[in-house]
Amino acid sequence: MKTVKQAPISLPPKLSLLTRPRRILRTVLGGLTLITLYALLTLNTAGLKISSAMSSLGNNLNIMFLHPGVGQDTWSLLLRALVTSISLGLLTTILGALFAFFIAMGAARNLAPAWLANTIKAAMAFIRAIPTILWVLIYSVVMGLGASAAVVGLTFHSIAYLVKAYSESIEATPAETIEALKASGVRFWPIVFQAILPSIIPALLSWTFIRFEINFANAVAVGAAAGANDIGYYLFMASGFYFNFHEVGLIVYLLLAVAVVLEIISIQLRGHYLKQN
Repeated sequence: MKTVKQAPISLPPKLSLLTRPRRILRTVLGGLTLITLYALLTLNTAGLKISSAMSSLGNNLNIMFLHPGVGQDTWSLLLRALVTSISLGLLTTILGALFAFFIAMGAARNLAPAWLANTIKAAMAFIRAIPTILWVLIYSVVMGLGASAAVVGLTFHSIAYLVKAYSESIEATPAETIEALKASGVRFWPIVFQAILPSIIPALLSWTFIRFEINFANAVAVGAAAGANDIGYYLFMASGFYFNFHEVGLIVYLLLAVAVVLEIISIQLRGHYLKQN
C-alpha cells in the first residue's frame, strides 16, 4: 500500500500583542508620564510648607462638611437659586430632547440615506467637541449675559449629545424589519412611532436623564459665567469672593441631595418602562 503523505498543517501567524492602536496608546501614556515627572521635578516649591498646607486643607474641609451654614445669604435665596438651576437643566434637556429626536431620525442609517446620516453625525460631532461652557460664552457675546444665553448654549450642546445617543438607539432596530414594513405599505411615521419608538423608550429615557444630570451640573458651572443668578453664582461668590466655606459646604450638600434624587427618579422610571416591555 502506498502511504499518502499529509500536507503540513499551516499554523496561523502569531498575533502581535502590540497592535497599532495599542502602540499609539502606550506611546501617548508614556509621553504624558514623562511630562508629568518633568513637571514635578522642576516644580518651584520655594516657600511651600507641606504641613501648613495640609493643616489648612483639613481645617477648610472640616468647616465645609462638618459645619455648613447659610453665611451671608439666606435659605430662601439659596433654595430659589437651586430651583433656578434645576429648572435650567430641565428646560434645556426637554428642548434638546425634542429637537434631537427628529434630527436623530435623519442620523440613523437604517432610516435615512448614508450621505445624510454621515453629514448629520459629523456636524453633531463638531458641536460636541466644543465644551458647553464655550457655547454659553459664545451666546453670551451674541445675546448678552443672562439666563437666555445659558439656555441656548446648554440646549445647543444637548441636541448634539442626544442626537448621537438617540440615533444609535434607533439603529438597534434591524434594517430588515424596517424594510419589511416599508414593503408591506407602512408609511414612515407609523414605522417610527409604532415599530421603533416603543422598543427604544427605556434607552431614550436613560440617555435623556443622563443628559439632564449633565445639564444640571453644567448649569451650576455656567451660572456665574452667564450671569444666570442660579446656585452656581452663589457658589462662586461664597468660594472665590467671600471665602465663606460654611456656605460652600451647604451648597455642596444641596447639590448632592439633588443628584441623589435625580438618580432615584431615573432608576424608578426606567424600571417602570422595562416592566411594561
